[in-house]
Amino acid sequence: MNYQELITIEPGKRSGKPCIRGIRITVYDILEYFTGGMTEEEILEDFSELTPEDIKACLAFAADREKKLFVASL
Repeated sequence: MNYQELITIEPGKRSGKPCIRGIRITVYDILEYFTGGMTEEEILEDFSELTPEDIKACLAFAADREKKLFVASL
């Protein structure tokens, strides 16, 4: 997935954390909802401005960042 079109980083928004489409919901927020036990359907119900593609972009972004951290540690 090409998350670059959906995940934005703006210095003045949410302290520069990666956000979804420039809105104030961060990748971290979505990951926290998942680890808290929410399903994708529940997240989408609670945040009507989000799409399934937004959720996939968050997961792809997090996976890519994890991969980069692992490679950098070698």
